[in-house]
Amino acid sequence: MPVRMKQLCVAIVFGVLAGAVNSHADDKETAAAVTNEDGKYYDKDGTPTFNIGEDGTVDWYTYSGYRRFNSECHVCHGADGAGSSFAPALADSLKTMSYGDFLSTVAEGRKNLSAGKESVMPAFGDNKNVYCYMDDIYVYLRARAVGGLPRGRPAKKEDKPEAAREHESSCMDG
Repeated sequence: MPVRMKQLCVAIVFGVLAGAVNSHADDKETAAAVTNEDGKYYDKDGTPTFNIGEDGTVDWYTYSGYRRFNSECHVCHGADGAGSSFAPALADSLKTMSYGDFLSTVAEGRKNLSAGKESVMPAFGDNKNVYCYMDDIYVYLRARAVGGLPRGRPAKKEDKPEAAREHESSCMDG
């Protein structure tokens, strides 16, 4: 099993267990970046997060998440994660969805049969264009959810870190 898939499986199990124990609420303070490892930012709990400079420059991973979201997810979830008649507004959902729950839902999919309306989120755990960039998509949507990033393409971005190139190469070729 490729390393990324092992990490994904661990995150899913952790997310499911954590979700069963406590609820999740996210805001700008909780999502604040406190560490930076090779251009990837993390909050105080070690969850991937975004970093937006005072001049509006976004970190590479948030920008990549914007690009990946708009190539794979916007058809159902609407531009900028604002939702559509097909799927919910992820810019709202991530306010209460944990990182583990996000990974689990994207990887495994979800079927909701409530109030006579069926909705289905397909599984993307085997789609490299999604699972190789799940953290990127997550941090982009997290930035949208907590009001850190306005709608539309980020005007400025940090350069792509070498660690991102290495991860992309190993994930896409693995």
